[in-house]
Amino acid sequence: MRDSFADILGTLAGSSIQKRAISNPDVLNEAYAYPTPSSFSRGMRIDLGGLTILLISGTASIDEHGSSVHIGDFRAQMRRTLHNITGLLAAEGAAWHDVVRTTCYLRDIDRDYEAFNEERTAFYTELGLDPFPASTGIEAKLCRPELLIEIEAIAMFRPRVRGSGTATQK
Repeated sequence: MRDSFADILGTLAGSSIQKRAISNPDVLNEAYAYPTPSSFSRGMRIDLGGLTILLISGTASIDEHGSSVHIGDFRAQMRRTLHNITGLLAAEGAAWHDVVRTTCYLRDIDRDYEAFNEERTAFYTELGLDPFPASTGIEAKLCRPELLIEIEAIAMFRPRVRGSGTATQK
């Protein structure tokens, strides 16, 4: 029998909230490690009554050394951005199937939206996502002039014990 929304809220209301920063330096450096440090975490993990929520900060085509990569190539920047988010999710035992929402910032939405949508659709289809995450696309000036795309993501899942085939709690 499925829990009612009221039951779920009641469980969550009585639960302690634990939070900690998300990191995966094998794919993406930490913002505080930039030559001019930036004050944010790559993401936050929130554990709340058996539910885990991952809030992935705006992520772009940045490598493990903090350098922008694929300058001038929107599609390659998009793929690197998705790779970085995949690595952050994996560091917490999650995957794109757990992503419920993305916010996508494009430097030039008129020029790049078609390529963006083609890359995103191909990526989601390759992963077998159904349904696709909720999403918003916004034209924005990004933090580095060479960046063409930045994506935030929210994932939600219930951690399972090792060996059950999905996420594990750390």
